Amino acid sequence: MDHSLNNGDGGDAEKSKVRSNTPPPATVIAKSGNSTGLLINKKEKRQNSSRFNVSKNQELTILPKLSETSAAEREELFIQKLRQCCVLFDFSEPLSDLKWKEVKRTALHEMNDLLSNQSGVLTEAIYPEAINMFSVNLFRTLPPSSNPNGAEFDPEEDEPTLEASWPHLQMVYDLCLRFLESPDFQANIAKRYIDHQFILQLLDLFDSEDPRERDFLKTVLHRIYGKFLGLRAFIRKQINNVFYRFIYETEHHNGIAELLEILGSIINGFALPLKEEHKQFLLKVLLPLHKVKSLSVYHPQLAYCIVQFLEKDASLTEPVIKSLLKFWPKTHSPKEVMFLNELEEILDVIEPAEFQKVMELLFRQISKCVSSPHFQVAERALYYWNNEYIMSLIQENSQVILPIMMPSLYRNSITHWNKTIHGLIYNALKLFMEMNHTLFNECISNFKEEQQLEDQKLSQREVLWQQVESLARNNPEWSKVVGQFSNLNLAVKRDDEFSQLPDNDLSYERLVQESGEIRNIRNKDKPLMRRKSDLVEDTGTVRALMEHKRADEYLTTPPNVNQF
Repeated sequence: MDHSLNNGDGGDAEKSKVRSNTPPPATVIAKSGNSTGLLINKKEKRQNSSRFNVSKNQELTILPKLSETSAAEREELFIQKLRQCCVLFDFSEPLSDLKWKEVKRTALHEMNDLLSNQSGVLTEAIYPEAINMFSVNLFRTLPPSSNPNGAEFDPEEDEPTLEASWPHLQMVYDLCLRFLESPDFQANIAKRYIDHQFILQLLDLFDSEDPRERDFLKTVLHRIYGKFLGLRAFIRKQINNVFYRFIYETEHHNGIAELLEILGSIINGFALPLKEEHKQFLLKVLLPLHKVKSLSVYHPQLAYCIVQFLEKDASLTEPVIKSLLKFWPKTHSPKEVMFLNELEEILDVIEPAEFQKVMELLFRQISKCVSSPHFQVAERALYYWNNEYIMSLIQENSQVILPIMMPSLYRNSITHWNKTIHGLIYNALKLFMEMNHTLFNECISNFKEEQQLEDQKLSQREVLWQQVESLARNNPEWSKVVGQFSNLNLAVKRDDEFSQLPDNDLSYERLVQESGEIRNIRNKDKPLMRRKSDLVEDTGTVRALMEHKRADEYLTTPPNVNQF
């Protein structure tokens, strides 16, 4: 993808240098190989066809070849072939109209070759015919989603739904790109036909489930954005609308990753200082994309866009990090790992002055991640101590960061279940000790004092509960309560016996024996009674049960009771 786009809203003031770094690649849709030699049941590739308005008269005339005509007749023949390619066929039936499909395919191939190898092909009369042909073939009703609930697409498990007419559509997309990239292309003429309606229909196609089509659409829209200055603001606004609908309404769209790739290139061209419109786009559109459940499908592209904004304007760092902490996942560990990945990318480009504004909030969250029982979350957070730039920021602000991190590091160095985490924590503690030995020892002693205070509070709480229990036993009403609920008294007595047992007596067999004795005592005088269901009765079910008649009289042999 070309990353030399200027944002420009129609002027030359918004030109910027081409960035050398490129956005992360699109989501790869590939199946991993099976090296074990075992037979694995994979889902078959699903094919579906869009809803085309198939032309009634599908018989095409075989026209002369473009390469065999003179330059004077070439324009008229090119237009005839464009009109010929406006005829639509039904590709859901592969064996139908094979002859005429081949005529159309040959015409598309010839026009592709001519635009690639010849100059002066695009005349003013060709523009409306070419854009009409693209519209007729490409703009269509997409088939229903094979995953309407918006569940996350897993490239290793799921197969995308491929477009049955793709061999035909691919040639149309190829011709469209040749048309836009031709040296003879004149935007002043094409802007009469590539209008707002054309852009809206083009954006609708991004919801296609076929990744090959989305990849072509990404390039086509990128070329249009680069050549039509007057459409840039409209394109950005309509992409915003797609994101708004995705975040707050549907939570399902197949082309979010591709649209973010386009935006990554657009953000590179934003002029400084950033317009308020662009800042609002970051805060109101890009950051809320983090809360959608299918984040993993487009997260690399989203993180790239966020980092580009922060490289453009460092003052946005504080609101961005606060928003990330606001949307931080609490019960989804893989998503938490993604947030930690993105946070490290942000810290790699953060300014020291901006870091000081957010370091306290930031490391309180990192401290929680280090304490996570999910070892991948804790491991990813502890990898920050392998980043030299992050360590330099920590060293400059160790007086604030060490007291925040030390309790979780010290506690988990003893209590965490994973040995790998122990090694990473010891590495972090070693770096802290080398960084500031005096402060390190002070933090350790403070932590131990806090632990002692916490233990004292727990013991005091236990004493208070015992006092409450003794006061309850001394209450005159206690004997009445015990008399009315003798079973409860027995249960309490047995619980007291359990509490007096030494630890080594609490074996599984002893617990089973004791629980069985308690159950027998409780049910000695009171037989087991089945409670009636509290559900509301369905009159239809009740009537059906009353009218039901057993079929015993029709059975030739009596049922065998023993088999049940």
